[in-house]
Amino acid sequence: MALNGRIAVVTGAAMGIGKAITEILLQNRAKVVLLDVNETAGKSLKEALDKQYGQERTLFLNCDVESEEQIKAALKKTVETFGGIDILCNNAGILDESKWEKTVSINLTGVIRVTYLALEYMNKLTGGRGGVIVLTASLAGLGPLLSCPVYTATKHGVIGFTRAMAAASSASGYGIRFNALCPTFVQTDLFSAILDRLGQFSHLADATQQFVDKGVLNVSEVAEGLLELVTDETKNGEALMVLPNMKNYMTFPTFFQ
Repeated sequence: MALNGRIAVVTGAAMGIGKAITEILLQNRAKVVLLDVNETAGKSLKEALDKQYGQERTLFLNCDVESEEQIKAALKKTVETFGGIDILCNNAGILDESKWEKTVSINLTGVIRVTYLALEYMNKLTGGRGGVIVLTASLAGLGPLLSCPVYTATKHGVIGFTRAMAAASSASGYGIRFNALCPTFVQTDLFSAILDRLGQFSHLADATQQFVDKGVLNVSEVAEGLLELVTDETKNGEALMVLPNMKNYMTFPTFFQ
């Protein structure tokens, strides 16, 4: 998929991985709608991007992925402004084991909610143009992070949802590819506070630090993986593991194929 003129929606777009995703999509000539609950950071980023790319290339909308009403309004505004949606980067997420219900609500329920609402505009069966949806999972979605059981569960759920949706889309003729991005630890604000957000598993901080010491990604490395999943039209139902200096597509056992 060539990105020139394509319309992308990015959740959690104001900072960290979402910001890097936004920037790499713009660099490849897409138009990007930035959705984030952090209005201050979102408006600040929008101003910076306007100077570099022009006001007409981006749109910032304050949006909480826990709110169906806000998501519906944001997607409606996207289509009214740009004429459609070709790419969804379902990126918003948190890590806080002391707030496990909120972690599930944002990391998994929110991802499903945004995906289903975006399908109404993207699905070829309902008049959409098709496209690609990339969901930000984690290395913790491929194997357990012992100090973060709930975060691990949500990211496993994201990968399972991605793969099932990819198969359902292919079988149904939605015209939409689904892929999951699975980075190891990434240098972001979320990462910098990880040892303070382990809740009842704070006694496992040292074990977590041992994993961190094996290598941390910068956000641009993650964004490059995202770009590959978006542009390579052979990729559907994939989970791309991103480690320092290495990317690898996961191989899963097949039961229902």
